[in-house]
Amino acid sequence: MKKPDIRYLYDMKNVLYDQKWAKTAPNFELYYMYRGVEEKDGLRYDITTIPARMLGKEFTKTQGHHHKGNYGEVYIVLENQGIYLMQKQKKNIVEDVYVVKAKRGDVVLIPPYYAHITINPANKTLKMANWMARESKSDYQLIEKMGGACYFYTKTGWIKNKKYKKTPKLRFKKPLKSIPNNLDFLRG
Repeated sequence: MKKPDIRYLYDMKNVLYDQKWAKTAPNFELYYMYRGVEEKDGLRYDITTIPARMLGKEFTKTQGHHHKGNYGEVYIVLENQGIYLMQKQKKNIVEDVYVVKAKRGDVVLIPPYYAHITINPANKTLKMANWMARESKSDYQLIEKMGGACYFYTKTGWIKNKKYKKTPKLRFKKPLKSIPNNLDFLRG
C-alpha cells in the first residue's frame, strides 16, 4: 500500500471543541489517508484509518471539508463504526445538517455541496474507504474559518458550535447497505 498522508493534531487545532485541552496537547498523529489506492474510470479509491482516542472532551474526527464544484463522495465502513456529519451552508449560515451512523459494511453518500466530517465514536480504529472523482478538490477553509462543523460530538453528546449564526436541528439518516452500482454521479 502507498505511504499515507498523515493529519496531525496541530493541523486541525482550530476545529476542535475543547480549545482549553488543545492549547497544552502535544502534536501527535490523528489519522492516516491512503490516497489513490486504486483509480478507475476517472474515480479515485482512498482508505482512511482513524485510531480511537479523545481530543479532550471530543471524539476524534477528521478535519472536515467540502468539494469544490458539483462533486459527491461515497464512503464504505471497512472496520468498526463511524459517524458522518454533513452540513450545507452559505458562509456562516447552515441550511441543512444531518448525521449518518454507520458500521462495518455500511455505505454513506455525501451529496454535492455538503461539507462533511467523519467521527470515530468507538474505542477501536475506524477504517473506511471512499470513492470520489479524481479531479475533485477538497476545500478545508470554511470549516477552518468557523472553528469546526456546526456541531461537535463529545462525551456528553452533540454540542452546537456557537460561531454559526443559525444552525438547524440535527437530523439522523440511515446508511445504505450496499454501494450503488453506478457511480457516475460522483463525477460532478
